[in-house]
Amino acid sequence: MLKTAEEKGKRAFGWDSDMTAYGPKAHLGSAIFNPAGYYIKTTKEALDGKWATKQSWWGVKEGAIDIVSLAADVPPEVKAKVEEVKKGLADGSFSIWKGPIAAQDGKELLAAGAVADDTFLKGVNFYVKGVEGKVPGGK
Repeated sequence: MLKTAEEKGKRAFGWDSDMTAYGPKAHLGSAIFNPAGYYIKTTKEALDGKWATKQSWWGVKEGAIDIVSLAADVPPEVKAKVEEVKKGLADGSFSIWKGPIAAQDGKELLAAGAVADDTFLKGVNFYVKGVEGKVPGGK
């Protein structure tokens, strides 16, 4: 993706690791995933006989997701905003899925000020108002 973006003179984000090397001129930053903490925790639970099958949502707060290698030409105020949001995700003061959220047809899906719970997040199979197209595999 980054190589293609660079060939076309576009910008892009890397995913799962720092992908600067694949398109240095195109690279804006990379979202990384580090499952080590999850594996350590669940392995310890298994060894202690305390592990149980359950849904796990690991993100910034748990240290499993981060954004790294922001490009040098990303303005300082944008870098500061990224750090502010990361801090808010880590301490729980910022929520990505916060209402109001409306479906393509304008129907309210999440009320103003409401924060999406796990049930809502598991059911995301829609585009929001203003997005054109049809969800692949959707009705």
